[in-house]
Amino acid sequence: MSDIVAQRFTRLRAEMEKTGTGLVALGPGSHMEWLAGFHPHPDERPCLLLVASEKAGFLMPALNAEAARLSSDLPMFEWADADGPNAALQAALADLFPARAGRLVLDETMRADFALLLIDALPGIERAFTDDTVGRLRAMKDDSEYRRLKASALLNDEAMKAAWAQMKPGMTETEVADLVDEHFAAHGGRVQFSIIGASENGAHPHHSTGARVLREGDAVVMDIGGRIGGYPSDMTRMAIIGEAPEGYGQIHSIVEKAVQAALAAARPGVPASTVDRAARQVIEDAGYGEYFVHRTGHGLGIDIHEPPYITASSDTVLEEGMVFSIEPGIYLPGRFGIRLEDIVILRADGPEILSALPRDAFVVRI
Repeated sequence: MSDIVAQRFTRLRAEMEKTGTGLVALGPGSHMEWLAGFHPHPDERPCLLLVASEKAGFLMPALNAEAARLSSDLPMFEWADADGPNAALQAALADLFPARAGRLVLDETMRADFALLLIDALPGIERAFTDDTVGRLRAMKDDSEYRRLKASALLNDEAMKAAWAQMKPGMTETEVADLVDEHFAAHGGRVQFSIIGASENGAHPHHSTGARVLREGDAVVMDIGGRIGGYPSDMTRMAIIGEAPEGYGQIHSIVEKAVQAALAAARPGVPASTVDRAARQVIEDAGYGEYFVHRTGHGLGIDIHEPPYITASSDTVLEEGMVFSIEPGIYLPGRFGIRLEDIVILRADGPEILSALPRDAFVVRI
């Protein structure tokens, strides 16, 4: 077990003690990846990482056990397709969780049939999801995660600049997205998404990049992200093809002020809803509240979207080490949209932006 994995198990068990949790059960996915440093191939065969107060082990399909041992020295309670998982699960629970005392915390992202298998094996036990155990710990990034997120953000900056350097009228949105993809691939990463929305398409926050041809006067939303070292990036900037459309400068300025207001509000001990309110108030005061149609941000870690969520209804209290986006926007139907997005890590004195790329619109000279 590596030092980082050992530290995470120790931190998890401290949270389990605080919350009265007797057993944490994680399926193949991001929670398991974060805690154990890997996860087996996810399919329909029940596979669980079971963590109790003193012991931990895997319910593991025999098909995956040999490969899993290359990544973990935890005991494997194996089961074969011919036998099914029930006997192996009972053996795992008898060894790891004999007292069956305390809450059962279930990975909210695991398959429902995995969860029901465990619930049936532990009738009557109090159940919860991972919000105050693994989920809370994942929200606060350690130094190794910060370094990887920072490297991913800087590569994203370069991918954006590479696309800007080659953008021109006559290209399609898809061709611009291909430039982003090519830059990531050439530098050891892989693209995760590229939302390229020209003018009226940019007024749809989650536009599907397509065959729209870039024309002079377009305002282009560019929301891109890639992955390197196991961690993703996410950033949105604007590009203008020649002259900006009428009213663009005023709207860009309002969105920039909303970003700055959210950055100023983000401090340890502040509810996430306060950050959302700060950004939203700027846009509402400018008369565009109805055109800011989404939350102000989302967490970023192993997953591109994970807690904390920066929403009007969130009661999450922000803590030092949390990583999340700040991305207000204004979307004018039929005209254009403007979104400016940065990923930040929350420090004791406020947010540190991971990107080094200014939020000014890039102008493609004609």
